[in-house]
This record gives sequence, structure tokens and C-alpha cells, in this order.
Amino acid sequence: MSSNATGRAARSELPPLLFLTLAAFLLNTSEFVPIGLLTDIAAAFSLTESGAGLMISIYAWAVAALSLPLMVAASRMPPRRLVLLVLGVFCAGQVGTAVAPTFELVVASRLVVAAAHAVFWSVASPYAVRVASPEHASRALGMIVTGTSVAMIFGLPLGRALGLALGWRMTFVVVGAVTLVVALGLALTFPRLSAGEPFTLARLPELGRNRALLGIYLLTILYATGYYVAYSYVEPFLAQVAGMPDDLITVVLSVFGVAGLAGSWLFARLFDAHRTAYLRLTMFGVSAALLLLAPLTPWAAGPVAACVLWGVCATSFNACAQAEVIRVTTEEQSAVAMSIFSGLFNVGIGGGSIVGGLVCDTLGVGAVGYVGGAVAAAGTLWCALGLGRLLGGAGRAGD
Repeated sequence: MSSNATGRAARSELPPLLFLTLAAFLLNTSEFVPIGLLTDIAAAFSLTESGAGLMISIYAWAVAALSLPLMVAASRMPPRRLVLLVLGVFCAGQVGTAVAPTFELVVASRLVVAAAHAVFWSVASPYAVRVASPEHASRALGMIVTGTSVAMIFGLPLGRALGLALGWRMTFVVVGAVTLVVALGLALTFPRLSAGEPFTLARLPELGRNRALLGIYLLTILYATGYYVAYSYVEPFLAQVAGMPDDLITVVLSVFGVAGLAGSWLFARLFDAHRTAYLRLTMFGVSAALLLLAPLTPWAAGPVAACVLWGVCATSFNACAQAEVIRVTTEEQSAVAMSIFSGLFNVGIGGGSIVGGLVCDTLGVGAVGYVGGAVAAAGTLWCALGLGRLLGGAGRAGD
């Protein structure tokens, strides 16, 4: 292919990938914002922070329960139509959350959002890889993961700032409005890809025999559980243990996201040549950051340093894990394999949030880093001692 043709192909790929990245940003902003506004949401309904934190767990468990059945049902639908439907459901959930008069209705609206989340994160990475040319597949995957980092940089802090200034409900109104713009952009630019062969439940044993895939799933549960023991309560931790004022907490959360961008950059440049070693390093970094969170609080820059390490390694891990899921499965299997990945990730989120709440109520919020770090350290051991051998000889199924 000539350089001119290559350039035209790259330019045609870019708009739908950018809009998919923006959609990823919005999905993650909506997921993360309740963490940044947890204190205000709890106060609005006269709840404790751990009581309001149940919203995070219920959302995560709903994603876990819905990911596989919704993705199997949606596997017959053309990608473009599916993405637009998902964003429509997501937008409806934002409106419902914004106007809900009771906490129970807030949770119900969040379940609508969870249904959209379950499908989107099953298809976002595989669709991005399909939209891109083979030589740009890693870049496409990196862009989707970057949407997560940008949500931490701008989405969570801006949503928190907007919520503090105008009320937490306005944050969800704005997310819903921007979603409509992104949906229009995807309607105009997303290519009409074929739906491919539907994936039925009868084919699930194929995935169950994939030992490398099962190893990634185990690591994902340990990672997400440890991560969200601490991250679900990072706002009260920074306020009560590190003694930070509201404005500084917003800055620290922004720094966390900026560090995530660095993690995306490192992934794009290092992962292909050092897959297993890089995955191990990211898992070790997350464990270390969590375990160091409380010990570093006596120093002014200590929590910031821990969050930088945390952000870099967390974003890199997400990209590594998704890349490995896609690599060890066929194109027909990848969307369903990713739906299971997303579901298990959210099992970890829900479990981590529950454990974090129990830690807050018993040991105090200052212990969330230690407990989360211990769970993540178990994942580090599995990555170092077991998973590496499984991934070392695994290639994409069918290759």
C-alpha cells in the first residue's frame, strides 16, 4: 500500500476511534463520579458514606451479572447500531439519576446505566481493533484505555467540582447532554461493520478450556478487588487521614488521572516487546502504591506520590489485561470473552467496595490501603508464579 493510501486509511479510522474514546471517557466518568461525590450523595439522603457506597457495589454487581447475557443477546446486532443503542440507554440512565427523589430510585437509575456499561465495555476494545488497520491495532486499544485515564483527569475532578458548585445532580445532567453529542458523532462516522457469527451459550466451554484466558480472569478479580477496596473510599481517606481540603483532593484526583495517561503512553511503547514482564511490573506497582498509601501520609507529597504510581500502573494493567484477552481468543470469541472480563472486573469492584466499607466501619478508613494492597499482592504473586507460564506460550486462538 502506498504512503498516501496508508495516510488516507489512518485518517478514516481516526474519527470513529476518537468518538469511541470519548464514549469510554463518559462511561468511566459516570462510573467514577459517585466516588468523588460520595460524601455529598450520602448527605443528600441522610446516609453514612459506607451506606451510600453500596451504590458503587450494586452498580458493579449489576454489570457483572448483565455483561455475559446482554452480550450474547447483542452479538447478533450490527456494531454501529449496538453502540448507538447503548449510548441511548446510558443517556436515559443519567437523566434518571439526576431527577431521582430517593436513594432507591438513584440506585435503580444506576442499574440502567450499568446495563449500558455492561455491553459497552464488552465491545469497545474489540470494535476499536476492528475499526483500525492491523498495524494500528495497539494504538486503537491504547486510545480506548486513554478514555479511562482522561475520565480520571478531567471527568472525575470536573464532575466533582461541578457537583460541589451546583449540586451533585448537575454532574449527571451534563454527562447525559455530552453523551448525545458523542452519539451523533458516532452515527456520522462509525463504519457499518458486519455483526459476525453470533456467539451462543453453547460455545462457552470453548472459553472454559482456554487456560491462559482463565488465568487472566483470576488475576483481574484479585486486581479489581484490591484496587477498589482503597479507591472506593479514596475521597474520605484523603480528607480524614491525609487531612486534605476539598480543593486539594480534586487536584490529587486529577494527578491520578494524568499519571494514567503516562501509563497509556508506556503501554503503547513497551508492551509488545515485553508483554509478560510489563504485566508483572504493573501489578507489582499497584500493590506497592496501595500498601504505601497510609505510611506516606505524614509527608505532604506522600499521598500524591502514591497516587502517581497507582495511576501509572493501574492504567497500564487495564490495557495489558484487555490486550491479552483479545490476543488469546478468536475474533468471534473476543467480544464475549471481554464481556466476561468486564463482568469479573466488576465482581472485583463490588467486592472491593463492600470490603472497603467494612474496613472503614471496623478498622477505620486509614486501613483501606493496607487491606487493598494485601489483596493486590496476592494477584502479584499469581502473575509472577503462575500466569506468566500460561501467557508465554499462548497466541491468538486459531493462529
